[in-house]
Amino acid sequence: MPNLALAFAAFVLTTAALGLVRVARGPTRADRMMAAQLFGSALASVLLVLSWGLDQPTLIDVALVFAALAPVTIVAFVQRAWW
Repeated sequence: MPNLALAFAAFVLTTAALGLVRVARGPTRADRMMAAQLFGSALASVLLVLSWGLDQPTLIDVALVFAALAPVTIVAFVQRAWW
């Protein structure tokens, strides 16, 4: 089962890396911010899968921190961009 978890984590990380193209070349700031959020969400899901696959429960805490910080970054972006 760990091989399956590692394969899934690699797949999610690869698709999220494609989102980095949007961060670099996004036509608007909102597109760039949403792509960065996609990368953060993918990173949290990769950490959760790796936590299960590698039997490392501490990675769950790191994933929860990333998930908790995501709304804060959106609020900060909205306040800075549209005020």
